[in-house]
Amino acid sequence: MTTKTATVSSIQPSSLAAVKRLVNLMTGFAWTALTIGVLLCLIKLGHFSEENVLLMLGIGCMVGSVFIFVIGTAIGLVHARMSHQLAQQHEQSEDMHNRL
Repeated sequence: MTTKTATVSSIQPSSLAAVKRLVNLMTGFAWTALTIGVLLCLIKLGHFSEENVLLMLGIGCMVGSVFIFVIGTAIGLVHARMSHQLAQQHEQSEDMHNRL
């Protein structure tokens, strides 16, 4: 069985701004979901059971907000790592070219 690999040849500067915007947007969505979740939980906290729909929705929003934040942060970290690796490869190729 063979494995095919693909590499990213270049990352444009415009994509850096787009990724930052995406990370900020997802962070905002995460905070919004967390706020909505806390409010839903606090509305009817006295009746603590699985039949309390608002409480279950609130807990779901709070858990979902953590996932949204983690995914957004991971996107930013992966993009930063790819940019750093690409910059190192570019520097190495320039060093090799200058030596010749």
